Amino acid sequence: MSSEYRNFLELSYEELEEMNLKAKEQRKKRVDPGKIQEERLKFLTDNKGVKAVTVLFSDLEGRLHMLDYDKKFLVGSYDNLTFDGSSIRGFTAQRESDLRLGIDWSSFYYAPADIFGAGKCLVFGEVIDKNGQPYSGDARGLLKTLSKEQFEKNGYTLNAANEIEGFLFDGIDAERRFHETGKFEYVNQGGYYHSLPGDPLRDFIDVTAEVQRAMGFENEKDHPEVAPSQFEINYTYGDALAAADQIQLYKLICRQVATQMGMTASFLPKPVTGVNGSGMHTNVSITKDGENLFWDPNGEEKVSKMAWEFIDRILTHGNDLCLLLNASVNAYRRLDPHFEAPNQIKASATDRGSMVRIPIGNKKSARVEVRSVGPDANPYMVLYSVFKTGLAGKIADVKNLRQADRYLPDNIYDAIANFRDAEWTTELLGADVKARYADLKQAAADRSPRLLGTVVKASEVQFHHEVYNQLLWGQF
Repeated sequence: MSSEYRNFLELSYEELEEMNLKAKEQRKKRVDPGKIQEERLKFLTDNKGVKAVTVLFSDLEGRLHMLDYDKKFLVGSYDNLTFDGSSIRGFTAQRESDLRLGIDWSSFYYAPADIFGAGKCLVFGEVIDKNGQPYSGDARGLLKTLSKEQFEKNGYTLNAANEIEGFLFDGIDAERRFHETGKFEYVNQGGYYHSLPGDPLRDFIDVTAEVQRAMGFENEKDHPEVAPSQFEINYTYGDALAAADQIQLYKLICRQVATQMGMTASFLPKPVTGVNGSGMHTNVSITKDGENLFWDPNGEEKVSKMAWEFIDRILTHGNDLCLLLNASVNAYRRLDPHFEAPNQIKASATDRGSMVRIPIGNKKSARVEVRSVGPDANPYMVLYSVFKTGLAGKIADVKNLRQADRYLPDNIYDAIANFRDAEWTTELLGADVKARYADLKQAAADRSPRLLGTVVKASEVQFHHEVYNQLLWGQF
């Protein structure tokens, strides 16, 4: 269709980067939300080239959902946006379906027109229950509340940086067609750090990195990973809520760029057996008044007593949290010790098979790295459970807790059982949300073979929470 008579906003990547970094700085400085709302509404009202605002939210499993609102409608009705919660897996029952979307104006992004469409902006939404309170099944709301409480009570800023690996496969919708094809086709077989300029993987990484840069991610490095057609595009840390939002945007950008190039970006933890799987190493730290509380130049591995207690709580609850950090049938293929799997419930500065690692750091970068996280886990649930556990969980009275001979489960059934039985997960999520989450995982597991075996089964892809749709779910 001709665009000759259209006049929608299209900004250069340089302009977008400047605007998104300014918005990011406002979040860092905790500018009053009312002031930010006023600024964003003025921008939308004054810029006639903006036609729509894409509001993003995530379901209980972490699948990203998007609604486009006409700009004029949104400006006049942003405080009364309703949607059918019963259509979202893990949200309300059909008999009590109405939920609201609140706009988190601080989480506003100016979007590249060639990726998201001309005249569009993005903003993250907050799911609100009928009583006007944050909806209990919205993990983003749980994380936002925890972050706010820790800052107001203790002056803590919760920081996170995530290293998200993925695969690039030939063809559009390669995951949704896997039950027909039974295979994924690599687009590159170069391996770690090795991809020639101009090959499909390198082109994909370059374009994705440019989009991230324009959206204020502040990139650090990008490269092919160990397995064929595998990639990782790293960017700087942020406060926990912004970091989780950026994980969702990262995956969305990757998928959109790949589709435009005739390929599929996949975040299945282990889409191909026999090669390394994909992880989402989660680096966390806590600062107060600009000081990194995890740093101690005289401490063991140069991290503080607070950091070690944080680690001990994570290790104590390692099996309790496993289902939240490894959220799919396919995720348990990745916990195979033959492929650098972080499946040992211990902490180490050097052993990459440890669930928790203490990277080399300094006053600014000292942190704790939780390595067992899969890239398909709900990022809000991951950061909420890691920080809540690290700050408030129990520490087991076990000798050599940090080097104990304990392992994470190698199948989702054991992980579900551990999750259901744990008192701590009830304290984390509440009994209702905990039960709903476990039931969702049980439903996917029950549609897949109990034993993983050596071949990726169509069902573990088809019924994966990031892949399924109503049509695929009905083919059982």
